[in-house]
Amino acid sequence: MIYIFKILKKKIEETIKKVSEKIKEVSIEEKKGLEEEYKKEEIKEIEIKEKPEEKEELEKREESKGFVREIEKEEFKEVIEETKRSTEKREELVGKREPKRLEEVKEIKKEKEERGFVPLFEKEIKESDIEKLRNEMIFNLIEADVALDVAENIFEEFKKLIIGKKVKITKLEENIKEAFKQTILNLLNLQEIDIEEIIRRNKENGKVSVILFLGFNGSGKTTTLAKIGYMLKKKGFSIVFAAGDTFRAASIEQIEEHANKLGIKLIKQKYGADSTAVIYDAVEHAKANKIDVVLADTAGRSHANVNLMDELKKICKVIKPDLKILVLDALTGNDVVEQAKRFNDAVNVDGIIFTKADVYEKGGAIISAVYTIRKPILFLGIGQEYEDIERFEPEKIIKSIFD
Repeated sequence: MIYIFKILKKKIEETIKKVSEKIKEVSIEEKKGLEEEYKKEEIKEIEIKEKPEEKEELEKREESKGFVREIEKEEFKEVIEETKRSTEKREELVGKREPKRLEEVKEIKKEKEERGFVPLFEKEIKESDIEKLRNEMIFNLIEADVALDVAENIFEEFKKLIIGKKVKITKLEENIKEAFKQTILNLLNLQEIDIEEIIRRNKENGKVSVILFLGFNGSGKTTTLAKIGYMLKKKGFSIVFAAGDTFRAASIEQIEEHANKLGIKLIKQKYGADSTAVIYDAVEHAKANKIDVVLADTAGRSHANVNLMDELKKICKVIKPDLKILVLDALTGNDVVEQAKRFNDAVNVDGIIFTKADVYEKGGAIISAVYTIRKPILFLGIGQEYEDIERFEPEKIIKSIFD
């Protein structure tokens, strides 16, 4: 698994730490209450020490209060000895004048810390605890390339998972981390698309599978198409390429070079030819020769170019591809959100492949695109070689961010 989302990981870690610290800050009233409670408890302890018959009752109360005693462990022998000496010293003080009580309380408090007594009280997470950190949390996500509206929605989903939970203070950061982890996983964990299963099912029914690659200029469609062709050929499927990009200069030569290297048949026409006709010819060739899959390239187009988007709609209407895969350049940053939305609105894409994921450290744009169109990521492009493509697995991505 490649290491991506480096900056997103850092920003989430900062957020988790900040939220934990803020929630741990007990209100002034709570602090006063605790201080009074401990003070009363410690003074009462001194009084009970004057009455040996009540020692057992004291121990039971300490246990019920949630104090954890670890002094029985072998490594605490020295601490036990020190405790005995401290106890003797404290008992000498018992019964003396009242002004000495404050010093005795301090002594007992210090002794408890040395002996390993830990107060384990719970804190219920309130909306006010989280809401006051809204801007800071959202800003951290934005710094990692998460779009504003997506960051706001992540914050709201996180709140739903954490508010109302009662957690031990010692486990606070762990619980906040788990809520963040589940929020991002829910966002990424969409219905999986198994390309190989689609091809096998169509093959059993005597059908040719058609996979259409589309996207913005320079997103890496043709190279990604070649990588998928290489992967499927290794799996034993027969393939034909369709040079559906008849618009961009040298596009046909580029896909032809890939076809020659991989030993895959290419169906092509001249520049300026109808893209739909080229892909249709490739499908007919596949049917006639019992080829399993047609991988069809298309011209790179701006999502704002109405004529080219209409051409793409025509291809989808006539060819009816099994899969329409949107190829997005991760380094484009948050512009991929608008690209994803426009292409999805035009032809209802089935899945996404992100290229250059190996050099995109922020990670937020990938999350934003998925959230915007609610379509799964199929693969990540992680280099220039044919092998440099990796199946996207949300659990592994979550592990790379949170572990």
